Amino acid sequence: MSEQALGITMLCILVGAILLGYPTAFTLMALGVIFGYIGFGDIVFNLLVQSTYKVMTNDVLIAIPLFVFMGYIIERSGVLDRLFRSIQLLMGPVRGSLALATMITCTIFATATGIVGASVTLMGLLALPAMLRAKYDVRLATGTIAAGGTLGILIPPSVLLILYGAVAGVSVPRLYAGAFLPGLMLSALYLAYILLRVYTDANAGPALSREERSVPVRTIIVQAFTSFLPIVLLIGSVLGSILYGWATPSEAAALGALGGIILAAVYRQLSFRALQESVTLTARTSAMVGWLFVGSSLFAATFARLGGSKVIEDWVLSLGLSPFTFFWIAQLVIFLLGWPLEWTEITIIFLPIFLPLLVKFDIDPLFFGIMTALNQQTSFLSPPVAMSAFYLKGVAPREVQLGQIYEGMYPYLAIQVVAMVVLYAWPALATELPRVMYGASIASR
Repeated sequence: MSEQALGITMLCILVGAILLGYPTAFTLMALGVIFGYIGFGDIVFNLLVQSTYKVMTNDVLIAIPLFVFMGYIIERSGVLDRLFRSIQLLMGPVRGSLALATMITCTIFATATGIVGASVTLMGLLALPAMLRAKYDVRLATGTIAAGGTLGILIPPSVLLILYGAVAGVSVPRLYAGAFLPGLMLSALYLAYILLRVYTDANAGPALSREERSVPVRTIIVQAFTSFLPIVLLIGSVLGSILYGWATPSEAAALGALGGIILAAVYRQLSFRALQESVTLTARTSAMVGWLFVGSSLFAATFARLGGSKVIEDWVLSLGLSPFTFFWIAQLVIFLLGWPLEWTEITIIFLPIFLPLLVKFDIDPLFFGIMTALNQQTSFLSPPVAMSAFYLKGVAPREVQLGQIYEGMYPYLAIQVVAMVVLYAWPALATELPRVMYGASIASR
């Protein structure tokens, strides 16, 4: 068997192993070592050491555990409970105020953590019982939480964008600047849908009763001030220091982690148990990402050395695709990969296959990365997997059926597709802010 045939065989076995549920990171390493040894001998062990060392010395990846810890500790600080309640009271007379408060809270929480499971679970515990007590349509209530919880995939400080930056060699501050407006656009489209839904169906999301919103104005103002100001200052200082170049993403993430601890202490929620849980969950998430990077680096090095990347590149170029067609085929493949795979696996394993072709089709890797982040949000809302639905079902009351959650997610899934079309039609939403802040990128010169 030729080396190129070995490479393609290795890729096919990888896809099959992932679909069968084998641990992805160790499957990558095993296939890399086995096929590398068959293809070019003992040198594969040097590749294994180099791949591991490369991941260990990648400064960009240091930001991941720090941002993850920041999210977990803020989740336990109780600030989101206060934030949700204050937004709910401020919007009390408006129809769908609970759903609107949920989406706004999810948007703000997205700037604190990109962990979808944590966002959906927390908002499911916090907002879903309140909406069900207020006689909200179950589909609207569950869909709002499931969709809002995915916003952290796109909105900075997104962990996905850090991974993409490390894989594609794109500046993380540029990616953050590029993702800011598309993230807010998507949140605004969600809010517009909620308003449209509740004002065309009076029973879908009623306003708060007079008794529930009969709170002194002074109390509402104080509660809003004490819930908004701390988290806005924390997120503003973290993102601002990255976007303006005052700190690297890793340094800003360390500032955010410290700020999260201080915030929990101020709200008297800092305890040894909270710290222990946050550290444990952070270590688990970071270890998964780290081993995926090691396995992916070895697999990619072996795959490229065997000539597999060249085979795929030559085949795609032989099809004579236009940049438009290639772009949307790539996005469709990423969308379909989101059914069986997590976004970490898609970003680390499969995106590197597309990256060399971006130059051939004159596609800006920054714009491709932002669109891919927006696309990967759809994977959390598209059956048969739709992890957001399962996260929410795990904390929802028994009477809430999985089918109802699916039905509630479908409109938001359609909105995400619309947002992708809008972003493609007006790419300046993703490229203009990085250009203004940092000048023209290499890809656009």
